[in-house]
Amino acid sequence: MDPEKAQIETAMPRGEDQRASASPGGGNRTVTKSTCIEISNRHLLSASLCEDPHHRRLAISSIVCGLSCIGIVSLIYSVRAREATNSEKSRKLSKKARKYGLISIAVWVAILLIFPALVVLVSYVLTFID
Repeated sequence: MDPEKAQIETAMPRGEDQRASASPGGGNRTVTKSTCIEISNRHLLSASLCEDPHHRRLAISSIVCGLSCIGIVSLIYSVRAREATNSEKSRKLSKKARKYGLISIAVWVAILLIFPALVVLVSYVLTFID
């Protein structure tokens, strides 16, 4: 990727879009303050740096990369938060979606770490039986 042609956007509150020169002698490279990173020649959006007020990306990631039954609960809360008409209710539902998404990933990581440890422990104990 040519750094002179890249357009980098930094995270700012929604609705603000200000353009400024990045540095003297930087060519046509500009810094745009917005909610996502966008590279002009590839049109890529970075999911981790974009605002996601209802935690939809986290919910979907927790289904794929976490314990999927808890991830589905997270996705349900995320959809309900997006469709809620009351902003306070939407905020509470999005917090629940975030909580269940993080729990899903944490439980999966714990299972991945504990299972091999239990296998080693059981094999160690079985060596004393023989």
